[in-house]
Amino acid sequence: MGTILLAGGAEFGGEMASPDRRTLDLAGGLSARISIIPAAAAPDDNHRRTGENGVRWFRSLGATAVRALPLIDRVSAEDPDVVRDLHQSTFIYIPGGFPRYLEQTLTGSAGWAAIIEAYRNGAVVAGASAGAMVLCSHYFDPVSGEVFQGLGLVPNTCFLPHHDAFGHQWVPRLATLLPTTVTLIGVDEETAILSGTASGKWEVSGKGEATIYHAAATERYEDGAVFSFPG
Repeated sequence: MGTILLAGGAEFGGEMASPDRRTLDLAGGLSARISIIPAAAAPDDNHRRTGENGVRWFRSLGATAVRALPLIDRVSAEDPDVVRDLHQSTFIYIPGGFPRYLEQTLTGSAGWAAIIEAYRNGAVVAGASAGAMVLCSHYFDPVSGEVFQGLGLVPNTCFLPHHDAFGHQWVPRLATLLPTTVTLIGVDEETAILSGTASGKWEVSGKGEATIYHAAATERYEDGAVFSFPG
């Protein structure tokens, strides 16, 4: 298996160098094959700018093989060229935008199957904000106010992005909507949590905190802290 990165938001803005360099190293170093999936930004026609920002950001870190894939809807999620590129990727990054649209684009698609295969072969799969939300088993759609099934890469979890800015405000509502077996994960902007750094553990990287909500307690972890989910 590869590594999962869940970022709280403000990706590509210059303050995520520490976690992104960590995962870049895990993906094969500066020659890692990085694919950015800007689908979540497509509903407001922001996908081109999002993809370009991601390419610019990773190039600023020294990456030499980074591109934004034209995966922006259900049709392109089935495109054989896109699927081939995902199979060959060692670092797949899914930025933020609209979580419901992103999940509907990827669920059951050939593109998502390629991402899973790449992950099983050791690739990094990273999500920021909406991208991180849909990688979990459940996600909250702020547009409809409903909870939906996510892609399930991180089981029994629900991700709260931008936790320091507004994500914490969703906690009371989600406590009534989610099964009691689901752990809420709040991650601040310019902060990420990474799996694969130790057996069964996650590590915080960035300027903010990760907050874990579960039945027994609420726990907060700062940069460098290692933790595991309950259960």
